Amino acid sequence: MMTQQFVHRLLLAAASLSVAAAQSPAPAFEVVSIKPNHGDDGRVMFRMAPGGRFEATNVSVKFLLQEAYGVKDSQISGAPGWVSTERYNVEAKPEDTPADQERKLGPDEGRAKLMLMLQGMLADRFKLKLHHDTKELPMFALVVAKNGPKFHETTAPAMDPATSVPLSGPGAPMSRGQIRMMGRGDLTVTGVALSQFAEALSRQLGQLVVDKTGLKGDYDFTLKWTPDEGQGQMFRGAGEPPRDGAPPPPDAAGPSIFTALQEQLGLRLESEKGPVDTIVIDHVERPSEN
Repeated sequence: MMTQQFVHRLLLAAASLSVAAAQSPAPAFEVVSIKPNHGDDGRVMFRMAPGGRFEATNVSVKFLLQEAYGVKDSQISGAPGWVSTERYNVEAKPEDTPADQERKLGPDEGRAKLMLMLQGMLADRFKLKLHHDTKELPMFALVVAKNGPKFHETTAPAMDPATSVPLSGPGAPMSRGQIRMMGRGDLTVTGVALSQFAEALSRQLGQLVVDKTGLKGDYDFTLKWTPDEGQGQMFRGAGEPPRDGAPPPPDAAGPSIFTALQEQLGLRLESEKGPVDTIVIDHVERPSEN
């Protein structure tokens, strides 16, 4: 999920890609494999691999909707319950693209291209039909607390866009531009802008978070808190008990995310309201296995 400024940039990038698509087919995955996940490990992993491949483990359809349309839980309505609770493993591969051609895409264009490809996959494999609606919804503004930020700019080296870029999950070392969660209430970022961090907070809170800190660098820090029931449900469905092998639950006596932000990072969330683009699900089906 994404801040208003980030979404605006992606929409501009998507518009540019749409103009290109007028002369050629829209970007799409050539091969897609979607299988139900029946494992006991409650962790989620998703990444973009070399060549534009998309790989996701233990993700819900709602998670895919959020990635494809740049929305948060509060911006999705009309979906049946299984869209949130049933989990899938997804492997998707586009047509082969020369590495130098991929390098020409900036980060916004690359993300916009992925969103268009995920939208096409959802329409093809899940028979998704939806429409947009603007609603007045509550949101949070991420601001600097009274005593200032308690973190520093990253020293991690920049990554080659042609190499593998894991976005989340266990097993690999942290790379610049990465946000990783190993369980609910435990988040680490490396070389990440606060607009991207606000996006991660949006996912945890299920409500739009807009970066209004005015801080423009890329930063490293860790945030640990005790989620309220329902926060961070990308890791397990609402009401679903913890699975064997899943990361341990957060300390019940730990701070709330609001307290942790202020005490650990010197940031604060302020409640606001404003017009928000939402998606309304008109039709969606479970995919056939392949």
